[in-house]
Amino acid sequence: MRQIILDTETTGLEWKKGNRVVEIGCVELLERRPSGRNFHRYLKPDCDFEPGAQEVTGLTLEFLADKPVFEDVVDEFLEYIDGAELIIHNAAFDLGFLDSELSRAGSHYGRILDRATVVDTLLLARERFPGQRNSLDALCKRLGVDNSHRQLHGALLDAQILADVYVALTSGQEEIGFAEAQPASRPAAVVSFMPVAGERPRIVAAAEEQEAHLRRLATLRKKAGRTLWDEVVEPLVVEAAVG
Repeated sequence: MRQIILDTETTGLEWKKGNRVVEIGCVELLERRPSGRNFHRYLKPDCDFEPGAQEVTGLTLEFLADKPVFEDVVDEFLEYIDGAELIIHNAAFDLGFLDSELSRAGSHYGRILDRATVVDTLLLARERFPGQRNSLDALCKRLGVDNSHRQLHGALLDAQILADVYVALTSGQEEIGFAEAQPASRPAAVVSFMPVAGERPRIVAAAEEQEAHLRRLATLRKKAGRTLWDEVVEPLVVEAAVG
């Protein structure tokens, strides 16, 4: 699976007020691992920063003066994200700005969702941690992701941090082969056994295989708190003990 962790920096909070994208940062994941093929561009806007926005990013119009405009990089950017699953924190914000930039570049470019699917990590975090703060910094603290080097907001840096957050946030499901994020609460797993003619084959795992399995479960529990294995096997063990 090809996933792109994406973040943008802008001149203000609302594209409808004419604010523009000044930085795009993307980190590519292949099978949930960084490929090293990232996309990072600073962009020259045709407007000033809103009060406060410049302090958040540390970017200035002087620094951006010799950078390309969005129209200069749009084809390269769209080719990079084409067909991927985009992972974005608070996706509505970034998609609004990027779609606005695409519209300025030409109506034939369409929208981001014409070219890629999107997963919003803010919505995933709200499912898993309802009623809690789910900003990127809060998730780093909660999930044990090091963001001590994040003094200012930067699109590529934030995308790199979000990649770690996303893997930690979903490790209880996707690392064992379940791509969909699971709801915070869901019914207990149901296990049914079909009658099999003849004697069932009995396969016993070797000692080193059992140890590797237990180490893997311990890693998943540390990241996600609980695994699907616990929800399936533990009820069966309890039932067997009671029976």
